[in-house]
Amino acid sequence: MKKGCSIAIIVIVLFAIIGGFFGYKYYNTYYQNNVAKDGFVLIPSDAKFSQILDSIRPYVKDVSSFEKVAIDKNMNTFFKAGRYKFARGTGNKDLVNMIKAGNQTENSFRIGDFFDVYQMVGKVALKTEADSVKFAKDLDRIAIGKGFKNAEDLKKYFFIDTYNFFWTVTPAEFFKKFEDQYNDFWTADRIALQKEKGLSRDQVHALASIVYKESGGKPDEMKTIAGLYMNRYKKGMKLQSDPTVIYAVNKASNFTTPIKRVLYKHLREQSPYNTYANSGIPPGPICVTDKNSVDAVLNYESNDYIFMCANPKKFGFHKFTNSAVEHEKNAKEYQDWLNSKNIK
Repeated sequence: MKKGCSIAIIVIVLFAIIGGFFGYKYYNTYYQNNVAKDGFVLIPSDAKFSQILDSIRPYVKDVSSFEKVAIDKNMNTFFKAGRYKFARGTGNKDLVNMIKAGNQTENSFRIGDFFDVYQMVGKVALKTEADSVKFAKDLDRIAIGKGFKNAEDLKKYFFIDTYNFFWTVTPAEFFKKFEDQYNDFWTADRIALQKEKGLSRDQVHALASIVYKESGGKPDEMKTIAGLYMNRYKKGMKLQSDPTVIYAVNKASNFTTPIKRVLYKHLREQSPYNTYANSGIPPGPICVTDKNSVDAVLNYESNDYIFMCANPKKFGFHKFTNSAVEHEKNAKEYQDWLNSKNIK
């Protein structure tokens, strides 16, 4: 073999070794798994690059290699806020691309039977970038823009269920989802039923919230309860629903000292929502309700009941009657049961 050929081979081998070394290093830096543990990283809109590095540090094996790739791809100057899932098996390039593209992971929100919108906001804001104060103020502005007094008047737009939102959801985007759902719910058929029943849409939602609370959220008795309250309403009787008293009393204390049991002194609470003190249907719902209870009002059962009382022998259910005498007997049985359990 000629000497020149040997040198060429050596040079080629050296280049191959050097290329392999740098190629392997490049692969490790850009593509090799760099996630030490699964988790979610929150990146606020006003975050500094150093803050981002601090946030991801607990989840990556080598923060320096991530920093290198991030700078190479200009993530130190451009990124999108969000809640990002760091999953084992992911390399730096994919992590950086995810954050630059804003491919964040949604979070689930459970909207329950909150008594008022501000209670709901306090829970929801824990899972969003916006704090509860901003969330409440923005919803207030939305309500005022619709001609309402404040965010509490938006309660009818919300339905109990589990929803998915991004951590960066704005209050306006949050409400828009529910407003669209509300508009979709009120189909032509439901509007026809509402008019047939002689109720305004606000009255339907107010009655639905009473039905929801009285039924404990179980659909079994919803239509029966709705029929009972429609009977009282049509007869000009006060609805006399205990949940409205509980709402009125608790709202007066801003829900700081909630009551569990309605006493005679509570029946005098001065509130337009107290159906013992006022005739007719309350001006709005006493809680966020579900679609079943609204449908129960629109399709209420035709019955002759005007009294109901919790059934201590069948927890979560009620005894119904149109007899005042029988109702007094049922009420005493329930009061005795409460006393036996020392429920105040």
